[in-house]
Amino acid sequence: MLRNTAREIAIHLSYELSFNNTPIDTLLDQRLTAETFSALAEEDPIYAEAPNAKQAAYIRRLVKGVDDHAAELDSYISKYAKGWNFDRIPLVASAIMRVAMYEVLYMPDIPNSAAINEAVEIAKKYETPETVKFINGILGSFARQEVSES
Repeated sequence: MLRNTAREIAIHLSYELSFNNTPIDTLLDQRLTAETFSALAEEDPIYAEAPNAKQAAYIRRLVKGVDDHAAELDSYISKYAKGWNFDRIPLVASAIMRVAMYEVLYMPDIPNSAAINEAVEIAKKYETPETVKFINGILGSFARQEVSES
């Protein structure tokens, strides 16, 4: 499994947290199994291969980090979403931005440009071209104003 596939799975799980009250560790334990991946593989090819231990640890770190820092990440999204009420932002788009922002802020081993570029590429699979531009604009402004490239 490639890192961008693991990142996309982390986005799926972060999205699921938006409307699921299951405790995060329970959700991750349920979702990161070979059986779950096998069941989901017919729906989405990114589940064709279950994560190995290193990939599962990366996914867990991302999803737990996004959950732990949700208020902070959402405040950045709100800050750079000029003219948009946070509640109007699609849940998938906010999950994509949260994951990218978490990587930029808390995972120094991942280049900022890689986190943002991957987020935009993943957004192209799930969102309209206008929403992709919106995500790209927010992440670009966030990176320029809040952090420096590592």
